[in-house]
Amino acid sequence: MKFWKKMMVIGSIIGPGIITANIDNDASGITTYSVAGARFGYGLLWTLIPTTIALVVIQEMVARLGVITGKGLSYLIRENYGVKTTFFMMLGLLVANFGTTVANFAGWAASTEILGMSKYIIVPLGAISIWMLVTKGSYRFVEGILLIACLVYLGYIVSGIMAKPDWSVIAKKTFVPQLQWNSEYIMLSIAIIGTTITPWMQFYLQSSIVEKGITKANYQASRIDVVTGCLITDVISFFIIVTCGALLFPQGIRINEATEAAMALKPLAGDYASLIFAFCLANASLLGAIIVPISTAYYVCEAMGWEAGINKTFKEAPQFMWIYTLTIVLAALLILIPGAPLVFLMVLSSVVNGLLLPFVLIYALSLINNKSLMGTYTNPKSYNYIAWGTVIVIIGLTAFLVITILIPMGGKV
Repeated sequence: MKFWKKMMVIGSIIGPGIITANIDNDASGITTYSVAGARFGYGLLWTLIPTTIALVVIQEMVARLGVITGKGLSYLIRENYGVKTTFFMMLGLLVANFGTTVANFAGWAASTEILGMSKYIIVPLGAISIWMLVTKGSYRFVEGILLIACLVYLGYIVSGIMAKPDWSVIAKKTFVPQLQWNSEYIMLSIAIIGTTITPWMQFYLQSSIVEKGITKANYQASRIDVVTGCLITDVISFFIIVTCGALLFPQGIRINEATEAAMALKPLAGDYASLIFAFCLANASLLGAIIVPISTAYYVCEAMGWEAGINKTFKEAPQFMWIYTLTIVLAALLILIPGAPLVFLMVLSSVVNGLLLPFVLIYALSLINNKSLMGTYTNPKSYNYIAWGTVIVIIGLTAFLVITILIPMGGKV
């Protein structure tokens, strides 16, 4: 009886951690893993182990902040570091999140075109559907829909199995790194970490925990939710790399987009594998187009002291609803405009995300170690060593990634 009671508590808490981590595998993430598999086979699978550890460490801390303080990350930064600091961070995050939303709508359009649909119909339809879902639905209803949609990611596991890879080679490549000292290999290694740990995740996770009303009494259940989400998302990433590594890499097929991977799989693995890959990409893109604008609305409203939440109406939280609405409308319109600077926006988004991530993580670490905020729930010393080590590595890799993106851009000017 005690066991089932515990399971019911965990079941009622599960949601924010699993949704946040899974939806981080959006159009940009799936593209990164597809390209990694196509260009280096199983050679980058080992990167998923340190990446998963880093993701668990960061997400658990952010979740703990939300559970213990009952406040969103943006609110805590404003309260502890001032309005000016928060304003400039929010400005940067607005640009980064808008670019990410555009990338997700682009992924939605491209993947549904593979399935035989016109983007001029499917993009407005997708935008209207997700707008209706969030503005008219309750938090519980939206969370339930998102959790069900997360199950579609399992299609990537199916496509990986259908690829019939050599599992003994995969096991060796996963646990025994074979480093290659060329720029493309290093860039993709960094990109895998960069696409897995993003600024918007930290704000969305903490705000959704607060809105769901998860308290100190349910901290352990929330922790299970977060760790489970991190593990699931990187299992999915693993199978995306395996699929492309097993089928595209041996043929020397180079791709730049996840949609190209879906089309290239058709002659190699058949219609079903190709359709599964494309359908999963469409699902991931649309989920990203829901969550990233919600994250934007959450942190802007918290920073400005405005009412925020999916449970609120337009009348109760007009700023929250209008920020969400405008982000979706503008991003969807850009996809439909011929010649719109989509690539520039996506690159700019990556650069801004890279610049902001270290600051977000340092603020989160500083807050989690604030005894007046956290009481006995601050990080123990051993945990701090791991956390700061993770942050230092991410800062170094992110700096390298941003510099390598900016240098080519500078050369074109």
